[in-house]
Amino acid sequence: MPIETNVPPASSTASPHPEERSPEGSRLEGCSSSQGRPLEHPSRRPFGPPQDEGSERKDEGSRAKNAGVASEGVGLAGVSYAAGGTRILSDVDLAVPQGGFHVLVGRSGCGKTTLLKLAAGLLRPTAGTVSVAGHRLDGPGAEIGFVFQAPTLLEWLAAEDNVLLPISLERRVMPADREKARALLARLGLAGLSKRYPDQLSGGQQARVAIARALVTGPRLLLLDEPFAALDALTREELQADLARLSLESGATVMLVTHDIAEAAYLADEIAVMGTGVIAERFTVGMPRIRPPGIRYEPAFNGLCRDVRAALDRSP
Repeated sequence: MPIETNVPPASSTASPHPEERSPEGSRLEGCSSSQGRPLEHPSRRPFGPPQDEGSERKDEGSRAKNAGVASEGVGLAGVSYAAGGTRILSDVDLAVPQGGFHVLVGRSGCGKTTLLKLAAGLLRPTAGTVSVAGHRLDGPGAEIGFVFQAPTLLEWLAAEDNVLLPISLERRVMPADREKARALLARLGLAGLSKRYPDQLSGGQQARVAIARALVTGPRLLLLDEPFAALDALTREELQADLARLSLESGATVMLVTHDIAEAAYLADEIAVMGTGVIAERFTVGMPRIRPPGIRYEPAFNGLCRDVRAALDRSP
């Protein structure tokens, strides 16, 4: 079935091919937190000095509760998961609307990747339900794309054929499929590189091929498990901009796991901070999906990052 989880790991050897691309974006519009102070909206307070946090901080012991199963997009309602007698997730409620971009942050071992695998249908919850596009999920399918931390490209296939792998596992590849694969590669800055093999691509280029492969079937749900963790900072920022643009164009619902707080703030519509097996706090990010690189230096952006970090320190 056309999902990246069926792709066996292969060579991830990369040669350095630096890429210089400047993502475009638009202006910050404000952010708010279910736990912390609202981040300043430009129409009210355009990046002035920070206000007194003590007067604006809500009770740090409270926890936001999400609405449950989404009628569209992806929803988890009362989901728990245990393996080998160990409870990994406990009574998780999460709803992401169709086309939304939800980011999970948390310490290693808190259950982020397990939650992502449940959303992919790769694991079955021990309690609760998972839904995609309003239908209960019983296993992985063509409507779900998954990007792993390692690109998992097949070393004997060129970039274009790696992108087309999910389609080739299901049916014959048609000329229109090849056109779509080449178009995706071009949108990701790989025009002219479609015939290169993985060992002829840099780490950033391999990551772009993996994203194109996840999008080629037109999934309703795109899941990403720290896909940029092994990349240098500049390449990571370029790929963040690529992902923001392509996810918006595709209309897919996106869930991304990361340890990078700035990455979460740059990409997310909503950030969920996980404690051990639970969602501890949520932050709504009121920014346009396409964000300029310079937003990372704005006071409101940095304030959001500080609030998320504080939530991580508070999380159980």
